[in-house]
Amino acid sequence: MEHAKLERNGIAFALAILGVASLGGLFEIAPLFTIENTVEEVEGMRPYTPLELAGRDIYVREGCYACHSQMIRTLRSDVDRYGHFSLAAESMYDHPHQWGSKRTGPDLARVGNKYSDTWHVAHLEAPREVVEGSVMPGYPFLSDTRLNTKYLSGSLAALAAAGVPYTDEQIEWAARDAERQADPEAEYEFELYDLYGENLAVRDFDGNPDEVTEMDAIVAYLQMLGTLVDFDSIDQEEIAR
Repeated sequence: MEHAKLERNGIAFALAILGVASLGGLFEIAPLFTIENTVEEVEGMRPYTPLELAGRDIYVREGCYACHSQMIRTLRSDVDRYGHFSLAAESMYDHPHQWGSKRTGPDLARVGNKYSDTWHVAHLEAPREVVEGSVMPGYPFLSDTRLNTKYLSGSLAALAAAGVPYTDEQIEWAARDAERQADPEAEYEFELYDLYGENLAVRDFDGNPDEVTEMDAIVAYLQMLGTLVDFDSIDQEEIAR
């Protein structure tokens, strides 16, 4: 057989492997050169606020992506259960993306504003008391852990280097703005709107007004997911075409 001859010739076999690997690499790398054309422009998308970014980092730290996807496929079953299928633009500021590969728990791409902050706090602290039969572990320590904002400016700067359009002002005042987003009594919302746009929530997410906790951050992140894009307007544009 031809492949037996190839296997007996070490140099030819090595060159064949190199050729196949090169083709595979080309197929993966080539689309990156047209990324600006393949990622659609969607009104409403913005980078994460510092508080949301801190919550996303906690989400990654606790391995939530291992059981929850953030990728609604175009299948009818997915759309009927979770909502509008995911758009590439929704992950344009994710480094790395949180699409996931397994659904031990439900997809979270559209979980924002689906439940109250109180529900999220109760669910994260004691999942089985909220969802019968849940296999999700509890994270009660998030409510007792003050959010460390010391490295937020560095996080924003690193993302800016990767292409996320954070301004110098946003980077400099990241720690301050994280505290402000979770402090509705101080009336900082208009300053935050000027920096990040009006499609963000400013409130005490964890029910504890005395300090900003990791629970504030992760709930702020969860409540933002899927809320930035007006899918009704997108669907109407598609119908008009």
